[in-house]
Amino acid sequence: MDLHLNDKHVLITGGSKGIGLACARVFLQEGAKVSLVSRDQANLDLAKQTLSNEMPSWANRIAVFSADLVNADSALTAIDAAEAAMGSIDVLVNSAGAAKRVIAPELSPARWRDAMDAKFFTYINVMDPVIKRMGERRSGVVVNVIGAGGKVASTVHISGGSANAALMLATAGLAAAYAPMGIRVNAVNPASTLTERLKEGIKVAAANDNVSEEQALKDATKKVPLGRLATPEEVADTVVYLASDRASYVTGTIITMDGSQTPLVV
Repeated sequence: MDLHLNDKHVLITGGSKGIGLACARVFLQEGAKVSLVSRDQANLDLAKQTLSNEMPSWANRIAVFSADLVNADSALTAIDAAEAAMGSIDVLVNSAGAAKRVIAPELSPARWRDAMDAKFFTYINVMDPVIKRMGERRSGVVVNVIGAGGKVASTVHISGGSANAALMLATAGLAAAYAPMGIRVNAVNPASTLTERLKEGIKVAAANDNVSEEQALKDATKKVPLGRLATPEEVADTVVYLASDRASYVTGTIITMDGSQTPLVV
């Protein structure tokens, strides 16, 4: 199936590992050019080397840019550099932010703010300038990888879940605002996914439930009717579909990927 992504420029935040890196791999397989943005240059260099080793012909279609996306100026510098290197951004995939999990008694105004900075503004600081440029060109797609915590409250992830919920509203609102300009904006809400980031959540859950981390992981898996947690590659396949012309009439949609853990009619 041709997804019509050949030669498209895809900017992926959080692209050096986990879901972001899995997305980069699938976009490259589809013939796209990818710009990976992350805070750590060493992780970016390793990601580019890993992808290039998998398929040497990909090397000249990968660019990497280090940025602190909590800072709007740093985000804009990375966007400008990516467009100078690879051309106008056709697809933006936001997958960078991750608010730390904090049990309710340890929340404070500072930790609430940290969660918004870590998750909400890392997306907004990239999405705001990119979608405005897409609007001027009347072409482009945004896919936000958010998280199931924005729909289903968790006592160990209230501040981060609140940031996720804000991003879902921003996704739906921007989709409606930019639809007349031909821009599509969608989101994917993965539940627990087998990435390095999962370890932090499991550690907090284990402490909260007074069980071992191994038991906490087993407990999380038992809650999923499919009987297993998602892989980054499964999330990436959904992201790439939403970014493609095959989803040309899909906008303002938030796809839950939790293995039917929380069955809802929406």
